Amino acid sequence: MSFEGKTAWITGASSGIGEALAQEWASRGANLILSGRDEGRLSAVANRLETETRTLPFDVRDEDAMQAATEEATSWKDGVDIFVANAGISQRSPAVDTAMQVYRDIIDVDLTAQIAATQALLPHMTARGSGKLLFISSIAGKVGVPMRTAYCAAKHGLIGYADALRGELSQSGIDVHVICPGSVATNVSRNALTADGSERGRSDKVIDNGIPPGEAAKRVLDAVEANQREIIVADGMEEAMGEMRRTPDQLFDQVAGMVAAGYMEKMQAED
Repeated sequence: MSFEGKTAWITGASSGIGEALAQEWASRGANLILSGRDEGRLSAVANRLETETRTLPFDVRDEDAMQAATEEATSWKDGVDIFVANAGISQRSPAVDTAMQVYRDIIDVDLTAQIAATQALLPHMTARGSGKLLFISSIAGKVGVPMRTAYCAAKHGLIGYADALRGELSQSGIDVHVICPGSVATNVSRNALTADGSERGRSDKVIDNGIPPGEAAKRVLDAVEANQREIIVADGMEEAMGEMRRTPDQLFDQVAGMVAAGYMEKMQAED
């Protein structure tokens, strides 16, 4: 599909992959809605984009604010064509030392809030009968990575939600894409939570030497244009790990076939 004139709404858009996606979509003629907690940083990103842009700052954990932002987003221009569930936070701590609150906080931000934002937007997209939903998971959403047990749990869960949603929406005109980045050169490691919930405050060499965000964003949009459902954005060993755990397209097709054959209606009738 062409992105010219489409409206893409990105959460976690003030830096990293979210900012890079905004820049790449703007270069391809899309309009942007940028969300995140920091209004100043969002405005700075918007000022660098040569396209029509709107900022809707809110904390993804604040459902009232999220609902209000959804109403504003869907009433701007012709509504939301593309939604990117990108906001998230990582972890660097062994499970045995990690406070339970860290699990709750990471799962709340990386999984529950992303589901809530998508659920709020679904009626808009289903009424239109078109749209694209992008879920930014991780290679850690396909492979269990040590020191990231909470993060892996949330990102695996996000893929599960997205895959089930894809099946349900397979006859609706709405496409669902799961993005699994490996190491991308962002602040993800510096901002990660440690065992007691404090911010780590330093990066990893593997992250610092990772894929540049702009390159990652280009790979994502090229794959979305090609309508790939599961998109692995990684190099080297991380790419190999992701490919080993890639969900076969035949499985996606099988689930879509079940929906087309009336599976959902049969399940509802049995209930």
